[in-house]
Amino acid sequence: MSATLSPRLAAIVDALPLAPGMRVLEIGCGPGAALREVARRIGGGHALGIDRSAVAIRQARAAAAAQTGGGRLEFRQVAAEDFVLEEGQAPFDLAFAVRVGALDGRRPGAGRRVLQRLRAALAADARLHVDGGDPLRVVGLDD
Repeated sequence: MSATLSPRLAAIVDALPLAPGMRVLEIGCGPGAALREVARRIGGGHALGIDRSAVAIRQARAAAAAQTGGGRLEFRQVAAEDFVLEEGQAPFDLAFAVRVGALDGRRPGAGRRVLQRLRAALAADARLHVDGGDPLRVVGLDD
């Protein structure tokens, strides 16, 4: 466990089925603490954090400055319901979200739009993990 994570975030990262070389997307990454730990654990993989907040993305980039070289960890300001892969970008093997209203049931209309975007951004066998289980639950992309 990383010393920089709260116990709750540490439990969430520990629950993710991570493997070296994976491509991982965090939806609503905030200042990026969980994703920095994910990037460390997936080694040569790629981790992308998205958040609608420009402030959160600035904080995430500043906190991850030492890790972002080499393209293994990046952050992008975009709302989850507007997210699309960039030209030539490979789909992600796993996605996760912590306290994202569109995915935890607080904003169901937005949630349907987010799931539609994720279907196009995730590999066919990818899973979406959302807080609210023990500590995570898997959300079907067809929900």
